Amino acid sequence: MLHCSGAGSSPKKNVCPHPGIIGGMCIRCGQIIDDESGVSRVAFGYIHKNLRLANDEVARLRDKDFKNLLRHKKLYLVLDLDHTLLNSTRLADVTIEERYLEGQRDTLPDTLKNSLFRLEMIHMMTKLRPFVNTFLKEASNLFEMYIYTMGERAYALEMAKLLDPGGVYFHSRVIAQGDCTQKYQKGLDIVLGQESAVLILDDTEAVWGKHKENLILMERYHFFASSCRQFGFNCTSLSELRNDESETEGALATVLKILQQIHSLFFDPEHVDNLEQRDVRQVLKSVRKEILKDCKVVFSRVFPTNSQAEDQHIWKIAEKLGATCSTELDPQVTHVVSMDAGTDKSRWAMQEKKFLVHPRWIEASNYLWKKQPEEKFPVSQAKDK
Repeated sequence: MLHCSGAGSSPKKNVCPHPGIIGGMCIRCGQIIDDESGVSRVAFGYIHKNLRLANDEVARLRDKDFKNLLRHKKLYLVLDLDHTLLNSTRLADVTIEERYLEGQRDTLPDTLKNSLFRLEMIHMMTKLRPFVNTFLKEASNLFEMYIYTMGERAYALEMAKLLDPGGVYFHSRVIAQGDCTQKYQKGLDIVLGQESAVLILDDTEAVWGKHKENLILMERYHFFASSCRQFGFNCTSLSELRNDESETEGALATVLKILQQIHSLFFDPEHVDNLEQRDVRQVLKSVRKEILKDCKVVFSRVFPTNSQAEDQHIWKIAEKLGATCSTELDPQVTHVVSMDAGTDKSRWAMQEKKFLVHPRWIEASNYLWKKQPEEKFPVSQAKDK
C-alpha cells in the first residue's frame, strides 16, 4: 500500500503521487491536499462530483483503457445531442401547426409514439432522430460511447434517459457544458480516451477547434419549427409538415455505415500487430478522400471577388473529399461548380459536356459520404438585377 510522506520528511519511493482528489482528499491515500499545490489537474465531475485527476493519472487511465478497448475490438465515439441525435423545443415555442404533438400518445401518428417526449419538469418537448435506437445499439458493439453536449447537465441527463433508458450505452459518460475546460469549446481533454482512437459526431464544427480531424460533421436535424427559426430558416418544419427524416436513408443510417467501414479498416487483420500505433483520424481521412477522388473541380462565381480561392470553405471541403481543385479550365476538369449558368466557365462546361453543378452538390456529397448524382444539383441562369 502506498503511503504519503509527512511534512518535512525526505522523499521515499512509496510517497503517494496523489493521482486524483475528491473534495480536497487524495483518492489513493486519503491525505487532505491543497488544490493550489502546483500540480496540474483536470476536473472530471461527470464521473464523480469534485473529482480532479493529475495529468499523469489521466495519461495512465487513457493508456490502460485504450489497451483494454483494443482487446475488445472497440474504439471511442463521442456523440453530440441536439440536432445530431435529437431535436428539442421549449413547450412555449410550439406553434399552432404543431399543437397536434401535444395530444395523448395514442392519438399520435405511429412514427411519433415512441420517439416524441413531453418533459414537463424542464418545460421541453424532445423528438428522437429516426433510426437513433438502432444506431446506438449497433454502434455500441464497435465503440465505447460518450454524450458530449453544450447543454446544461440536468438537460443532458434527461436526454440520456430517453436515448438509453436501460443505462447500457453511456453509464456516467455524459459530458455537459459545465464540464468543458474552455468556454464555448468542446475538447477531448475531458474524455478518457486516446485521441488517436476517438471519432466525434456533431453538427457544429466550430466547437471542435482542436479536434476537427476526429470529427464527422452531421447534417442538422430540424424537426421543430423553433429549431428552423433558430438557424434562420424561413421554412415549414418537419413537424408542421407531419413528416420526418427517412428511417433507412437518413443521416444516422448513413453515418452508421461509415462508422462500420472505419472500424473495419482500423481493425484490418493486416494491422493486428500494431493496433496501438494506428490512428483512426488517418483512417477517417482516407475514407473521406474516396468520395470525390476522380473529380477535378473549377469554381465559377461561388467565392467573393478578390478572395483567395484556396481559403474558401467549399474549396477545402472538396479537397477533403479527394477532389482536385483548380482556378483554371483544362481538359481534365470534370466539374464546374457555379451558382450562375451564364458565366463563361459555366458555358464552357455545357459546351464541353462537363458536369455543371451547384455548390450544394459538394455539401450533399460531404454529408452523405457519397458522390451525389449531378443532375440533382442543376445550376440556373442568374436573373439580371
